[in-house]
This record gives sequence, C-alpha cells and structure tokens, in this order.
Amino acid sequence: MTKTVLVLCTGNSCRSQMGEALLNQDLAGLVRAVSAGTQPQPKVADGAIAALKLAGLPTDGLTPKHVDSLLNEPIDLVVSVCDNARETCPVFPRPVQRIHVPFHDPHGEPLESFVTVRDDIRTRLVAAVREALAL
Repeated sequence: MTKTVLVLCTGNSCRSQMGEALLNQDLAGLVRAVSAGTQPQPKVADGAIAALKLAGLPTDGLTPKHVDSLLNEPIDLVVSVCDNARETCPVFPRPVQRIHVPFHDPHGEPLESFVTVRDDIRTRLVAAVREALAL
C-alpha cells in the first residue's frame, strides 16, 4: 500500500517542492509525496523549477499550499526540511510519525545552489523516508 509523505517547510517554494518531486520520482509506487508550508509563498522559486527540470523531473502542478489544507489527509509521515517548520508544525488530528531532515535554503542564490540542494535532498531525504517507513 502506498504511503503518503508530507514534506513541510515554511514557504513551500523551494526545498519542500523539490522534495515532493524527488520522492514521487525516486520512490514511485511506494510513496505519494505532497508538500506544504506554514507560510506559503505566492509561487515556487524559479531556481527550484529550473533545478528540477535540469534533472528531467516533472514540475507541472507544483504550487505552494498551506499545511492546513492537508490536515485531514491520511498522512503516514511528516518530514520537516527547515527548522522553522519543525517548530511551527501543526498538530494533526491523529498521531503521525515525524522526522526532521534540514537542508540549506538556496532562495536568492544562483542556480548552482539550487542544484546542490536538489542533489542533497535526493541523497538524504529519499534515504531518510525509506528508513522511516521501512521501505
């Protein structure tokens, strides 16, 4: 059965969006990843979209959303990818496993920073989710 993973950060415009795309690609059939933010930005960062496209990953449908919109979803694992989101993570209606895997925020930096963070997310986040869900 597919597990639902929520990738959570503050703005839901960069790290969590890349995490969503990478998990859906690398763990396809095992997990359904969604992402959200505690204070969502108006749009996904251009650098995040460019870094995902460079890796041949789909970016259609990636849009920032507030974590409150997912509170009633059947989520199996919450992964916070920034310290602020970990501290402000909402209480879900039922117990849900949580892990924290922090990443550098490349917002406002050159594309190379987004690519470096994308690769770090692919390496560490995918492994952490595999381990947390025993996949």
